[in-house]
Amino acid sequence: YSLLRLLYSRSGEPFVGYSNVFSFNNPQGMCPCCEGLGVVNTINLDKLINKEKSLNEGAIEFPTFEPGGWRWKRYAYTGLFDNDKKLKDYTEEEWYNLIYADNIKLKNPAPQFPKTSLYEGIIPRFERSFFKNEGRVKTGRVAKRFNEVAMEDTCPLCKGKRLNQRVLSCKIKGKDIADCCNMQIDDLRDFIKTIPTDYVNEPVINALNGMLDNFILIGLNYLTLYRITPTLSGGESQRIKLIRHLGSSLTDLIYIFDEPSIGLHPGDVHKLNKLLIELRDKGNTVLIVEHDPDVIEIADYIIDLGPGAGQKGGEVVYTGDLKGLTEAQTKTGRYLSQRKSIKTNIRKARGYLSLKDVVYNNLNRVSVDIPMHVVTAVTGVAGSGKSSLIQSLIKKYPEIVMIDQSALRGSRRSNTATYTGTMDMIRGLFSKANKVKASLFSNNSEGACPECKGTGILTTDLAFIDSVEVTCDLCHGSGYKPEVLLYKLKDKTIVDILSMPVEEAIEFFHNTAIQPALKRLSDVGLEYLTIGQNLNTLSGGERQRLKLANELGNKGNIYVFDEPTTGLHGSDTYKLMKLFDNLTDEGNTVIIIEHNLDIISKSDWLIDLGPGAGCNGGRIIFEGHPEDIIKNKQSVTGKYLRKYLSK
Repeated sequence: YSLLRLLYSRSGEPFVGYSNVFSFNNPQGMCPCCEGLGVVNTINLDKLINKEKSLNEGAIEFPTFEPGGWRWKRYAYTGLFDNDKKLKDYTEEEWYNLIYADNIKLKNPAPQFPKTSLYEGIIPRFERSFFKNEGRVKTGRVAKRFNEVAMEDTCPLCKGKRLNQRVLSCKIKGKDIADCCNMQIDDLRDFIKTIPTDYVNEPVINALNGMLDNFILIGLNYLTLYRITPTLSGGESQRIKLIRHLGSSLTDLIYIFDEPSIGLHPGDVHKLNKLLIELRDKGNTVLIVEHDPDVIEIADYIIDLGPGAGQKGGEVVYTGDLKGLTEAQTKTGRYLSQRKSIKTNIRKARGYLSLKDVVYNNLNRVSVDIPMHVVTAVTGVAGSGKSSLIQSLIKKYPEIVMIDQSALRGSRRSNTATYTGTMDMIRGLFSKANKVKASLFSNNSEGACPECKGTGILTTDLAFIDSVEVTCDLCHGSGYKPEVLLYKLKDKTIVDILSMPVEEAIEFFHNTAIQPALKRLSDVGLEYLTIGQNLNTLSGGERQRLKLANELGNKGNIYVFDEPTTGLHGSDTYKLMKLFDNLTDEGNTVIIIEHNLDIISKSDWLIDLGPGAGCNGGRIIFEGHPEDIIKNKQSVTGKYLRKYLSK
């Protein structure tokens, strides 16, 4: 964006100032209405006001506006309204006065109205009291209701462009700087190349083209410069960080990448590999934590850890090159040397989930029939419209169960055992064995450490910097008061049991009602977790598999999984596919958004979107069996599936 600002300051007409005025963070450049945000906070009147009620009946549905409330009195005692008249019957003038009027001196208010106060409508009051004074709505029922009725809307003055009209009047070939920021990266690159160069702007244009080419090279051509950072996926954020270093002249640096292939189509992984090699060739050291075989294959040196997970891991089981790894008898080596195959025993659909003429994001009148009671993989390059298609499907079929990597519901004390429902049974066994109340073994109840209130940590608020957390000295982080540890079950305290890995706990609770739930955790590859592991310490992939474990054994559901192989070793991918097969055989429908070719090749049905990303995608390229997509020359997925099977 800095380069684009520099270009407009040099080549834009009319001249409105130097590059700093093209910044929406600069008072000289920002839109005065939205202060450079492009959006304004406002109130959703449909959620706030019930037109079927009068003021006396509580038409303004917000705390302190209820009948008798102090803010309600600022409307009921104005003399402007019939307090028993339903809002749907208000005249145009009455509605304006209720909602929009600002700083009016009342002529005949009731005696209860403050004598020196001016009247203001609902929207001006909300803007003054809440939007411009956010400290008032931090907690409590007011904050909860405020979050329900507040919304963001496009700024009416700049129309989302974030800059003032003077800055927007400066154009190059009929486009202002905001128009460029709203273009897809590849379209912007094409536009920049049409701008005539001279000795003033040539260095800027060359630098800008180089940066945009890197975006395209790494598969982010569908983004815009105005794309808000929080809306980027983890993979997109990581690749943008990578682009920042590609143009750097620094050398002899050490770069560490944590699973950079997450969220990437095999075609994009190929582009990523080129960038990683380019970083290395500049004289840098590149360390990559990765499961993707395509990334592993470009490594000059491989360090394989294992042999298992959790307490069964932590050892270096191999170091060396790729050839040596494929010959080594490690999990990774065996996976890489395995012959790849495609599914031929295809299930038949029993019914369809239909979408007709879907228009959403980059989808333009897309129609598709998704088969039921089979495993369907939705594929395509990043940004091709997979998530948009699934969101449209969920909107039409709200009964769909979405299993993604979002945070799990629960308190800060929630752990694996509480989420799976086994904690109550464990407490019951302790209660029965020791003839005491089960609540004694709860760190939310009688068993809670009095010092840390059952959390195991003490938090110190340091006001101007982040809070500091330390382990509780009394319970040593367990969350239980010391006397609880006097009670045992098979010579184990409640803390000992919560510290057990799932695999060990399965044996400990042999022939109990607890074992099946723990077995399901093992089935989804979470045997290394401790059963007392706090939920907020889990990775996205672990959260997703924990949700999956809770669904095993259910029948007649429609499941959607969003990239379930994230964070999974290749050998665990085969286990995951078996679980999907089991879910389907039990009468469920499984739909998977996925890039992993192990999953794609073993699915019953494929729906491939593309051919590209953003406005170059959003079309159904292929529907059918995996063995048929390899013949489709338009499909990028088919191309890489063909390469995968030839290995």
